[in-house]
Amino acid sequence: MSRPSAELTTAAAPEPGPSQLLVRCTGVSRTFRSGRAQVRAVREVDCAVAAGMRVALVGPSGSGKSTLLHLLAGLDRPTAGVVERSGSVGVVFQGPSLVPALDVIENVALPLLLAGVDEPEAVERAAAALDRLELGGLAGALPEALSGGQAQRVAVARVLAGRPVLVLADEPTGQLDRENADHVVEVLVAAVDELGAALVVSTHDEAVAARLDTRWEMADGVLRRAAGR
Repeated sequence: MSRPSAELTTAAAPEPGPSQLLVRCTGVSRTFRSGRAQVRAVREVDCAVAAGMRVALVGPSGSGKSTLLHLLAGLDRPTAGVVERSGSVGVVFQGPSLVPALDVIENVALPLLLAGVDEPEAVERAAAALDRLELGGLAGALPEALSGGQAQRVAVARVLAGRPVLVLADEPTGQLDRENADHVVEVLVAAVDELGAALVVSTHDEAVAARLDTRWEMADGVLRRAAGR
């Protein structure tokens, strides 16, 4: 059944209750220097992601989507404003993100080991995540042996193994064909449903955006939000 489109607005969406908030940006800006010039990638953004939200972050290349996602994840710091987070965050990147020298299960277990999880538990959780995504047969394969779709599904398994409360995906289907893109999105949504996690996906793909309940649009570093669909 089709969903009615939502009219974009610059008005703030209703603020989630404090116990629901996973990340909140207040007056957040990010400026980069390019020689003597300054590029304002994100401009005075106010937004909040609450438990259970499914957000499509859309906009043209250079609009600031990836920068905002990195700020939400804590991978970058704002030039101005405040980003508040509650709970762990998992990130799925657009490009290849697997360590070439490690096999699939080692790649999935690596973030757990770096976080201090004992090796037996890390391997067990990695194997369980791969099995859930029907990737158990690739556990011993090196990344070079994987297709693009398989590599992105392994990246989703790595997030699933970490059990985050918030998953951020930066153009996760940007380098995939339609069939693989659809499969990766299905896997990603199923994974966050299993975790009970919130999800924010930056994407150019309207087919991906249509799978998510809330639409945020960026243009020239400014965030405009639509009501949930």
